[in-house]
Amino acid sequence: HVQLVESGGGSVQAGGSLTLSCLISGHTYMGWFRQAPGKEREGVAAMYNRLVLKSYYSDSVKDRFTISLDNDKNTLYLQMDSLKPEDTAMYYCAAGLGGLLPQLYNFWGQGTQVTVS
Repeated sequence: HVQLVESGGGSVQAGGSLTLSCLISGHTYMGWFRQAPGKEREGVAAMYNRLVLKSYYSDSVKDRFTISLDNDKNTLYLQMDSLKPEDTAMYYCAAGLGGLLPQLYNFWGQGTQVTVS
């Protein structure tokens, strides 16, 4: 049974930081996605291979967000710095085939809300 559980969302002022966590195990490709009201779900950051730890970022969050993995805790993180109002969205962690396309992921968490004002 695959289970992904996100936590760490909340409200923050522009320029602030948040760290999202996702309890996840047994997957090679993992990612963070977000969906704002009225918009399609988009890839934010993805991580390939627990050993190689190669990561990918969308242009909108590059140099502001950092994806990381703690193997001992089976936890995937998304460190979000210099947050902007346009980062407001529901954030999801997911496991699947890799990359930043949501359609390539078949296991999803319930989501955690991030609001930037």
